[in-house]
Amino acid sequence: MRLVRSILVIASLLAAVPYPAAANAAGPATTSTAARPTTGAACTDPAYQTFGPASITGAIVGATTHNGFAYVVTRGLKPPILAEIDLATRRVVRQVPLPDGPLAGEPEGGWATTVSGGQIYVGTYPVPDLYRFDPATGTVTHIRSFGVNGGFVWSLTTAPDGTIYAGTYPDGKVWEYVPATGAVRNFGVLATGERYVRAVAADATNVYAGLLDKAKLVAINRTTGAVTTLATGTGGFATVGVGNGRVVATSGSTLYDVRPDGTDLRTVGLGELTSDMLLVEPDGTVYLSARPTGAVLRYRTGDPAPTPLGTPKEAEETRRLVVENNRLTGFSGSGGMWTMDPATGATEFTDLIAAGLTPGSERPQAIRLEGPDELWVAGHFSVTVRDLRTMRQRRIWVPGEPKAIVSRGDTMFAAMYPSGEILAIDRTSLTLRSLGYLGHGQQRPWDLEYDPISDKLLVATAPLGASLQGALSIVDPDTGAKQVYVNVIPDQSLMSLSLDVAKRIVYLGGDVRGGGGTPPVRTAASVAAFDLRTRTVRWQVTPVAGYQTFQDLKVQDGLLFGVYKRNASWFRMNLATRTITHSGPLPGYGELHVHNGTVFTATYFGGGNVYALGTTAKLVATGLGDEWYTNPQLAFEPGSWNAWALIGRDLARIRLDPACPTVTI
Repeated sequence: MRLVRSILVIASLLAAVPYPAAANAAGPATTSTAARPTTGAACTDPAYQTFGPASITGAIVGATTHNGFAYVVTRGLKPPILAEIDLATRRVVRQVPLPDGPLAGEPEGGWATTVSGGQIYVGTYPVPDLYRFDPATGTVTHIRSFGVNGGFVWSLTTAPDGTIYAGTYPDGKVWEYVPATGAVRNFGVLATGERYVRAVAADATNVYAGLLDKAKLVAINRTTGAVTTLATGTGGFATVGVGNGRVVATSGSTLYDVRPDGTDLRTVGLGELTSDMLLVEPDGTVYLSARPTGAVLRYRTGDPAPTPLGTPKEAEETRRLVVENNRLTGFSGSGGMWTMDPATGATEFTDLIAAGLTPGSERPQAIRLEGPDELWVAGHFSVTVRDLRTMRQRRIWVPGEPKAIVSRGDTMFAAMYPSGEILAIDRTSLTLRSLGYLGHGQQRPWDLEYDPISDKLLVATAPLGASLQGALSIVDPDTGAKQVYVNVIPDQSLMSLSLDVAKRIVYLGGDVRGGGGTPPVRTAASVAAFDLRTRTVRWQVTPVAGYQTFQDLKVQDGLLFGVYKRNASWFRMNLATRTITHSGPLPGYGELHVHNGTVFTATYFGGGNVYALGTTAKLVATGLGDEWYTNPQLAFEPGSWNAWALIGRDLARIRLDPACPTVTI
């Protein structure tokens, strides 16, 4: 009853918010209004106000079809919702929550779905659990867990005899589940150091797994467990399918087509595209969806290159491809469903919120206040802009996750994951313009600043996948021209940057783990001072031995403040001597902000806290919750000690005056 009630509460919160029938790249803005925040800076005034969900989403992860219906799983909601869609009417006809399992942590979505014996199976994250939904009764059953909180069931598939196979993270294993008996086993270590089994497919003899870190496509004999490597790619294998005696998979910008025994390996280039979803039909026809364009391609063994069929929605991600009634059906990550005639490319797109999917409150990516009255909150596939004078809201679609946002005049810029694209968003019309992609394997942007002297954007990035080399990118906000300085801190990715405008130095914070999946060759994260005039590193230091990952850096009046991620702590460094003068532990990590001459950090864990950093870390607020998706952030109002932030998943305005008593939520 509690879970059903949570859906009704979300629905009531959103009853007054209209949503577009179909969002496009320009993003028809949606609006709503709420009460104007009150002002007041005295310590005796109310310390905080909340204003409802900070970011609303109808995004989905897993999707599948069965017997004339589609089943999709929401992304980022607690609990996640399994929605049933009538494919004939294109309407949502039933929604059920996935209950919390017995282990620590709560599911927030399900990347993996499959059908066996007329039952719908869902694999969840960030607890790697398996659920079963019975369409006949509407009941949901928790089957088992494949690990602990922080794990994923990335992929599911069903063999011809009904046996289910799951690919998991972070153990990098393939698991077997037999619905008829409940028997479970796994096939052990598939490649030393592997964490992700990103894709699985099965036939009567083998289960095929795409490994992300080690870039291997393997076949596992379902009877003996023997593992055979079919191909080694240039990047991680993210898709795999089997049919008509061929195994087809994609790694980076290459399609691999091979027999199940590893013979007759063929490779086909995809140009500058990669594939996020793949379907192999029984006759051997292969359909692929492509990133970053959102195009759909068709391939058959022997083709020199795939044939473009059309683009259902520009720059969209695809979560599933199926063929229903001779038409190709796809499901879009932002919360859409489309059908395409493969012969003509004609497409019909349906927004799932407009079709009846109940949206809900998600964990935001970033927040920024422009002037006194314009607040931007970035979510998954969307950005919400609020006019704080009227509390009117406008919500637009964007192609992915804006990990960082910054402004220049009348334009907002967003650094996007997982594409590494830089977007320009007109602050008045909310129309989008692409500045292109960073390239060089740099698809995970972590920090973004604007340099008013050179009129350039500065981007700190990590690679996506098994590489240690991050980059500092310098981007022209008008033309999109880029200079990408890969491996600027040797053998480290970049988590943070902080610009000293007057001295023309940008300080960079590293991470020895890089994109993950490759053992570090350095033992501690470094700070580097990059000279924007000479485009060279002036110096590099390692502040704390053994601490591997920075979360953020901020320069202020000749001092450099830093927050570590994996060894949660802070420090203050004298830049003249490059020595740490003050430091201490923190309960978690988050971003640094300078306001009224004071350096603040908001942190994950410990219930959500805000500290003012100086010679000590002074607690100024506690109990905010741990509901950020990327990193806890603050957006301070000019001329006051008030900041916009989150309390739980609600937008909040909080007094953070270090002279006042600690704000306790």
